[in-house]
Amino acid sequence: MKFCHFASVVLLLSSAAPPSAAQQTQTPKKRLLAIGAVEGWQHDATSHGLATLWKLGLESGLWETYIRTDTQLITKKKLEANGKNLDYFDAVAFYTSGELKMDEEQRAALMSFVKDEGKGFIAIHSASDTFYKWPEYGEMVGGYFDLHPWNTFQAPILVEDRGHPTSAHLPPSFTVYDEIYQFKEFSRDRVRVLMRLDESKIDLKHKDVRRKDNDFAVTWVREFGKGRVFFSSFGHTIESWDRPDIQKMWVEAVKWSMKLTDGDATPRPRPAD
Repeated sequence: MKFCHFASVVLLLSSAAPPSAAQQTQTPKKRLLAIGAVEGWQHDATSHGLATLWKLGLESGLWETYIRTDTQLITKKKLEANGKNLDYFDAVAFYTSGELKMDEEQRAALMSFVKDEGKGFIAIHSASDTFYKWPEYGEMVGGYFDLHPWNTFQAPILVEDRGHPTSAHLPPSFTVYDEIYQFKEFSRDRVRVLMRLDESKIDLKHKDVRRKDNDFAVTWVREFGKGRVFFSSFGHTIESWDRPDIQKMWVEAVKWSMKLTDGDATPRPRPAD
């Protein structure tokens, strides 16, 4: 009985002990709002992709992911029923399509979140197939979807910038089974391209090819006001999401957008081959 009493006292004291120095200095996790709202094409990989972001945040210990299939939390208004507005988050990820249901206050809130508050925006695949009627959104992302001439294929990728943290781990070239877009309202004058298609290995005479310069950017970054924007065409296929090298790209994209790492986003011309 005396031993049991002593053990109980020790347990009580240990539970009441102050946290260790390591516990006190532990950096709080960042928060990512991942939106899968759709008003257009339904992508089979959306659930898998957003779940992958959740998993990567959990495994890295760097961020918590809040997955939504609506845009309710994109607001500065106080929300009821424990709703978190944009003030709660450090970055927003869109895997979306179409003209989403967001009013003027919500649109202004998202722009302020990135441009004025310096938060992050991660545009996944069909996020570039979103909000064609909202030009400022297209400016933020860096361009709009303009068909995918080769559909889903073994896409030959050239890595232009191996100094940026999101692409530093990749080889100079590789292939990935995915659906790669071409873009309109896109310019290298406002984004820094990290990857592009190797045009020497694709059919440039396809009837849906519209770019006369044969410049098919795949992944880029840009500064938008005080904030950071990352875009990649990758994400159409589950196979792409499950690749460790592409998963590392998404991890580094979240980190960079949240300013946990630094990487040059200065626009530059296409490098000479």
